[in-house]
Amino acid sequence: MESLPIVIQILSLTGALLFLFFIARLIVNGKLREEYSFIWIVCTIILIVFSIWRKGLEKISLMLGVYYPPSLIFLAAIFVIIIFLVHLSVVNSSMQQSVKELTHEIAFLKKELADLREDQNKPLAGRSPLVTEA
Repeated sequence: MESLPIVIQILSLTGALLFLFFIARLIVNGKLREEYSFIWIVCTIILIVFSIWRKGLEKISLMLGVYYPPSLIFLAAIFVIIIFLVHLSVVNSSMQQSVKELTHEIAFLKKELADLREDQNKPLAGRSPLVTEA
């Protein structure tokens, strides 16, 4: 594999740094939670490392026995996507359980409020009304 032209190296480094800045802005603005930003920051740092270290992907793929270095990128990306999807599934299941519990709690509170209103509207049977002395 021939050496990567310097222009492509500079473009990839600039793109990775801009993406890192974008992720930082999302975190600061509160649009991306810190726990999810971790994976994006790690991926961006990996991109920056490979942008600087030109022969890195080739060396790592040879160490792992992968003969076509770009296929290592796809393999790693698929692995990361699968892990991230499992994590999101766990978070989604947890949120669904929380919504279910909150729905039950709201239903119980509505029932209790309806019972209290019903008790207030009942006539006072067997009790004399309060008489105030003048």
